[in-house]
Amino acid sequence: MKQFRNFIGGAFVESGRCFDDVNPASGALIGKVHEADTAMIDEAVAAGRAALNGDWGATSAEARAAVMDRIADGIDARSSEFVAAEVADTGRPLSVAEVLDVPRGAANFRTFAALLRADGGESFETSGPGRGAINYSIRRPLGVVAAITPWNLPLLSMSWKSAPALACGNAVVAKPSEETPATATLLAEVMHAAGLPAGAFNVVHGFGEGSAGEALTAHPGIDAISFTGETATGEAIMRAAAKGVRPVSFELGGKNAALVFADCDFEAAVAGVARSSFFNTGQVCLCTERVYVERAIYTSFVEALAKAARTLRIGDPLDRGTTMGPLSSETHRRRVLAYYDLAKAEGAEIVIGGGVPEGPGLVTGAYVEPTIWTGLGNDARCVQEEVFGPVCHVMPFDSEDEAVMLANDSRFGLAASIWTRDVSRAARVAGQVNVGLTWVNCWFLRDLRTPFGGSGLSGIGREGGRHSFEFYSEVRNVCLAL
Repeated sequence: MKQFRNFIGGAFVESGRCFDDVNPASGALIGKVHEADTAMIDEAVAAGRAALNGDWGATSAEARAAVMDRIADGIDARSSEFVAAEVADTGRPLSVAEVLDVPRGAANFRTFAALLRADGGESFETSGPGRGAINYSIRRPLGVVAAITPWNLPLLSMSWKSAPALACGNAVVAKPSEETPATATLLAEVMHAAGLPAGAFNVVHGFGEGSAGEALTAHPGIDAISFTGETATGEAIMRAAAKGVRPVSFELGGKNAALVFADCDFEAAVAGVARSSFFNTGQVCLCTERVYVERAIYTSFVEALAKAARTLRIGDPLDRGTTMGPLSSETHRRRVLAYYDLAKAEGAEIVIGGGVPEGPGLVTGAYVEPTIWTGLGNDARCVQEEVFGPVCHVMPFDSEDEAVMLANDSRFGLAASIWTRDVSRAARVAGQVNVGLTWVNCWFLRDLRTPFGGSGLSGIGREGGRHSFEFYSEVRNVCLAL
């Protein structure tokens, strides 16, 4: 029986209360997770503060970058352990965890180490009547940062937050999702072995309200909060962060649109939309749930998308032939199936899916069918609310203006994809859709130096490259009189 303990001040710490970590593919018990109480939150924050006042605070930028490179090396060296932990916790197919989650976790640390080495401030020489001056900027850490990550991409999300936070010289208190504690535990081990000073990175386990999450975000010793997760949780964290006027970075929900024009590369658009709708069982904030197709190709596109969905192989994540695993938990499956039922009640035509798959090995896991709906209005709940499952609704449009209008008819504003051979149209439409990230003729193609984030209910702020440094540090100006 595995034990997932809290990591505080460079040591693993047990608590008096545990909860289960369950494999969503089999329903089997993976291990026990030690829930942090308020005293442990206090200890973790104090350990972070001590690191800032001690060894970590005295570490130069070059030395921090070297530690981060060693962390990346440590992830690579233990890649098989990270892959196994990620697959067991999330149900993600082995083939995906091997090529995405773990390599990206290491890449995040290497990317921000390189950016740290290249980072520099600005300076201005001031002249005129009287005394001249040189103004220059310096970058300083915010302090102790809370990093709260979701269950859908555990290692990727944790490294995406902790790497730039540590690069900027902060201490981190990380709270992974209660459903996916394993890779955070391994990451703490790797960081310790890489020579990160005790207290610079801490891990506390637990739930949100009434547990570690609420205690962490309300703690007066936390100087900033970075959160990825549901919009409602983000609203609660924002209320907590208001006390003390602490900065927040939120990457929240999405109800992302794909705009498919008649002049697109048809096969590429079908493959791209199928991937963006069903990848990771639809459990990525960037996944497509609204598909708008120009009427001239609408019928053929729906048929081709359904054919692509039928080729998905649902099954055991450890089987290399599996292309779609289970949802993250039985609780989440009930939520997704409730939307499947709602779609029927709202009058959707179910092109494919809409239920639970049958077959050997699928009975005990949190599996659902990939699903395509048509026939709903843009105001239907299933078209407006985030499902976070392997589902999309397809609707026709007749003009470019209508396509933009439909895409923007949402309170979310995270991502969109545009499929067209017309470069002018692509640039024109991309400039009009109200999202933080637009892909043209592709999806999920990321350069870690570019800004990432959403608007509206999809979040606040931008991270990635120097944008992460702008959040995780404070820029100060020094005016030196000559």
